[in-house]
Amino acid sequence: MNAVNSPNCVVTGATGGIGEAIVCALVDDGAHVWAIGRDRTKLESLAAASRPGAVTPVVVDLAVIEEIERAALHIVNEGAVHVLVHAAGIIRLGSLAVLTAKEFDELYAVNMRAPYLLTRQLLPAIRREQGQVVFVNSSSASRPAGLNALYASTKAGLKALADGFREEVNDDGVRVLSIYAGRTATPMQESVHAFEERVYDLRYLMTPHDVAASILQCLSLPQSAEVTDVAIRPMRKAPSS
Repeated sequence: MNAVNSPNCVVTGATGGIGEAIVCALVDDGAHVWAIGRDRTKLESLAAASRPGAVTPVVVDLAVIEEIERAALHIVNEGAVHVLVHAAGIIRLGSLAVLTAKEFDELYAVNMRAPYLLTRQLLPAIRREQGQVVFVNSSSASRPAGLNALYASTKAGLKALADGFREEVNDDGVRVLSIYAGRTATPMQESVHAFEERVYDLRYLMTPHDVAASILQCLSLPQSAEVTDVAIRPMRKAPSS
């Protein structure tokens, strides 16, 4: 992966569906992963189930700026950073008339501000290794709907952040990927289906491992090439209700 035999990786949202799948895929590929999440017990279970020493739990609330900065300092003091994957995210659904400013602030803090802050803090280390940064985005970034407009706006902002960042760091040998995932079988998606009063049918969903496999393929390209944007969606489409 990027000419590194045993890369050091940082993955946020490591105990979520997609984030955990990414951690496992990276570990299977020979990487060491700093796994970032809020739940210490889940992180330690993930580490225990992985290759010995392959996963280092990092307990962080990504809505708290000081916790992000403290974790980043710890990581750069521990070793090189070759890959940073932003897989954490939250969703709040409802109309603009119903959702509150506090809920919008929560979406912004986790979905946009946290990736910015962590990337900024780790950037010198990533630049030294000519590393790679992955933003796990959503198909909602380009297709907002009435009841997910606030969520989609943070994802559209994340796209802009990634695009601008890529222009800034490509000349330093740093590659930046945005992956726009459609409906994936995760606890978050299950809650979305419940909100929409739809049947949660796995036949019409991707698996987190589908997303993780796509990311690893992009990370493994020769340094002379860069994938900037990947849209991935379920192959089978759910029938219209």
